[in-house]
Amino acid sequence: QVQLVESGGGLVQAGGSLRLSCAASASINSFNVMGWYRRPPGKQREMVATITTGNTTNYADSAKGRFTISRDNAKNTVYLQMNILKPEDTAVYYCRAISVLLNYWGQGTQVTVSS
Repeated sequence: QVQLVESGGGLVQAGGSLRLSCAASASINSFNVMGWYRRPPGKQREMVATITTGNTTNYADSAKGRFTISRDNAKNTVYLQMNILKPEDTAVYYCRAISVLLNYWGQGTQVTVSS
């Protein structure tokens, strides 16, 4: 069982920045894809950004130009740098680790953006 622990969430004003971290209990190179997802209040969970072992990234349209996903393989940690935050970015943010056979989620971290 792999544990994913998110941190870095909190309350921030619109236009501000936050950096989320996802620390894995196993090598993140074991997973083809690491990703950040979010669940806004009253809505379904959605993909925010993903990164492969080859550092190929993919972003939701809402995140392009404002968010950056990165990974530190030595620390088994994935980051999400979020800039120019908007109230609509308010959500619980989840880390996800995906391989061919396995799929793990973290417990989530709350991000609240005030207007």
